[in-house]
Amino acid sequence: MILYNVTINIHESVHDQWMNWMQTKHINDVLATGKFTSARMVKVLVDEEMGGITYAIQYTTDSKETLQRYYNEDAPRLREEGSRLFGDKMLAFRTELEMISEFFHTN
Repeated sequence: MILYNVTINIHESVHDQWMNWMQTKHINDVLATGKFTSARMVKVLVDEEMGGITYAIQYTTDSKETLQRYYNEDAPRLREEGSRLFGDKMLAFRTELEMISEFFHTN
């Protein structure tokens, strides 16, 4: 399993608009590509020196090959929309992670 992690720092002046767009449109658009099985959005609880508020969105996919198909077929269009709407008020960086193991507490 591969996790595609997108970490985004968003300026306070567009935060509410961005949050609405992420939760009602963008994440759903990424999932609608059919290349990811789930998504999780978390808030980073460390204050950034540069200001803004930071979030990480983790998309789950089955393989590196599927992720590469997303990069080739879908990512440019989906990234462009965020750039057009939020410009330099949104800073994103992406990380690819491979799931090694997962543990859950049991009673």
